[in-house]
Amino acid sequence: MSRATVRAARTAVALALLASGAAVLGGSGSPGAAPAGGAPLEVQAASAPRQEQAGACDVYRSVPPSGEDGPAVKAIKAKRSLVIGIDLNSYRWGSRNPNTGQIEGFDIDLARAIGTAIMGDPERVTLKAVPTAERIKFIQEGRVDLIIRTMTITCERMEQVSFSRPYFTMSQRVVVPKSSTAKNLDEALKGTTACAAAGSSALEELKNRPIKELVTPENNLDCLVLMQLGKVDATMTDDVLAASQAAQDQTVRVVDGEVRPGVMGIAMLKTSTDLTARVNQVLGDYHTSGAWRGTYDRWLKPYLLNDAEHYWPMPR
Repeated sequence: MSRATVRAARTAVALALLASGAAVLGGSGSPGAAPAGGAPLEVQAASAPRQEQAGACDVYRSVPPSGEDGPAVKAIKAKRSLVIGIDLNSYRWGSRNPNTGQIEGFDIDLARAIGTAIMGDPERVTLKAVPTAERIKFIQEGRVDLIIRTMTITCERMEQVSFSRPYFTMSQRVVVPKSSTAKNLDEALKGTTACAAAGSSALEELKNRPIKELVTPENNLDCLVLMQLGKVDATMTDDVLAASQAAQDQTVRVVDGEVRPGVMGIAMLKTSTDLTARVNQVLGDYHTSGAWRGTYDRWLKPYLLNDAEHYWPMPR
């Protein structure tokens, strides 16, 4: 299926799904309410390991926090705009509410908080949609200053960009239609047409699985749309995004089993050491103040159910 066909299908199908999800946001009386007619989905995240795998890099490694403005931060302030790459396709993480037209979600709250803390003015923060497959490219080409977009910290990515300290634990899960008879992750993938966003950690996992065909669109939402169209049998994605898809669309479910436990971080240029230090300072303050817990409770708790601190990464 061509990219143009996928985009057209997304317009026709995904907007309808987002509209139904937005009814929860706008009509429930509480932005954190569970979707009408469905119970919240419980997704258990694995405890975040200090290392991605035995003998590998330390995914918690980052520069010490600092409140000082170095050359990278001063350069951003001189251009009077901090550009943050975000997602517009992940319900409850980063998406546009069709009822209000507003961009909202857990990562959006975090992006605005960090941007405002660094720039001192929310009007000097620009949010820019970035496809999953092009996150690192956007940073390296200077098209964004930061990426706050459910980005897993991996050893390979740490060679290409700098990461903040982790701000969320996660693992990989599989989403299937409710009509699927699969009872677990292995059954859901064996001999099937599976989908994962290009450039995602899930894609690397699926390359080692006994699937029949691998489909790799630009974004996670495209996988959900392709499942709705009957073009794919299963989608692998971060457990938190799997939960959001099941919350967004009552015709899909998350199967038992998880792989690749890891952590998410904020990405930026490797040469912007002082920017990384500033981001780490703001992240620490954001958590200590209770704001991190507040946005978790608002956007994610109805679907993940665990207390917020279960997902706050603590180095082992």
